[in-house]
Amino acid sequence: MNMPQCTAPVAAPAASPDDEELVRGLVAGDEACLAAVYRRWSALVHTLARRSLGDAKEAEDVTQQVFLSVWRGRRGYRPDRGPLAGWIVGIARHRIADALTARTRRCRPVAAPDSWPALADPVDDRLERALDRMVVRAEIAKLASAQQRVLRLAFYEDLSQSQIAERTGWPLGTVKSHARRGLYRLKRELEVAFDT
Repeated sequence: MNMPQCTAPVAAPAASPDDEELVRGLVAGDEACLAAVYRRWSALVHTLARRSLGDAKEAEDVTQQVFLSVWRGRRGYRPDRGPLAGWIVGIARHRIADALTARTRRCRPVAAPDSWPALADPVDDRLERALDRMVVRAEIAKLASAQQRVLRLAFYEDLSQSQIAERTGWPLGTVKSHARRGLYRLKRELEVAFDT
């Protein structure tokens, strides 16, 4: 299928449009610019999704969802907050996290917890813990970037809030606020995810 070229002005006929031109075209509703954005970054998005999900079909679905979100949310993109590629990768991370959460929900037993068989097999215990970790990671990925950073440093690197403030250069009060807000939101999302 031949995709039309982006109608945003370019410096030379053979040159591809730069990010600024693509953004202007996207915001203006130029579908050819969306096609150019897709050609430029779909391989990156698909690779991220494939590595995270381990399933080619799911990766294709996520890639389509990402670029649909790019199109729908194009007016929300702010160049002063980062490059277009970063914005697209951020959307991809959210869609991947959503896919992981949906997968976990699909795999959850339908029976009531009191009717579940006892998990005597250590392999089953490890599998359940691995699924729990996937859900927690997916929910952390949905947090604001500063909250993610604080919680990851606390959980995965076992740093105190003072150490996090020192590592990030943020005031201790800011670190505490990000931790409190992040934990509160994470608690709410995990309650929903685990139906408690």
